[in-house]
Amino acid sequence: MSILVVTGTSTDVGKTVVTAALASLALQSGRSVAVLKPAQTGVGLGEPGDLAEIDRLTGGGVTLAELARYPDPLAPDTAARRSGLPMLTMGAVLACARELDAAHDLTLIEGAGGVLVRLGAGNFTVRDVAAELGAPAVLVAAAGLGTLNHCALSVEALAHKGVRCSGLVIGSWPDEPGLAEQCNRDDLVSVTGVPLLGSLPAGSGTASPEKFARLARKSLDAQTCGFLFE
Repeated sequence: MSILVVTGTSTDVGKTVVTAALASLALQSGRSVAVLKPAQTGVGLGEPGDLAEIDRLTGGGVTLAELARYPDPLAPDTAARRSGLPMLTMGAVLACARELDAAHDLTLIEGAGGVLVRLGAGNFTVRDVAAELGAPAVLVAAAGLGTLNHCALSVEALAHKGVRCSGLVIGSWPDEPGLAEQCNRDDLVSVTGVPLLGSLPAGSGTASPEKFARLARKSLDAQTCGFLFE
């Protein structure tokens, strides 16, 4: 059994697509997979959220769990206060993660925004969840200017709580990368001390499940991602 946290340097860096790609790789290897989204924001009741996207991209082979949903596109704790809905608790997240872990080979926990975004009551973060579960993290990053600093800060923040960062993934690699993108990809490993697992092409989230499975295999280095299958 294995739990892996997927977090990001910020919002809109491609966490959901990367989570789907990691799930797809594990499914293709014959593993059973669950994905936990503790808090979904910016989506109303009955509307498709991040888990629906993961379900579509992986062809429906993943167990899905969402614990809280708030309509405003804000940090979960802020969105909860504004909506008047109950705040998520860390205990609920840990209990669900452990239940899923007991029944699956791999459980992925997708955070909200960046490493230190507050998820709910007591100001807990996805970093706290990872630390409590003893789970490593994969960090999803942007390709352009600023990403070296954002990645270095995020890896340092994870390490401060004893959370190992298993690797970096560039969530959206442009069709025509410029100088900054190319240099960033070359420098990420030396700046952070963390392996680069790969990069997903821009627009990967629009692919069919069959094409997405091929993209996942092509874009993420299977040998480097071996920790998924330990």
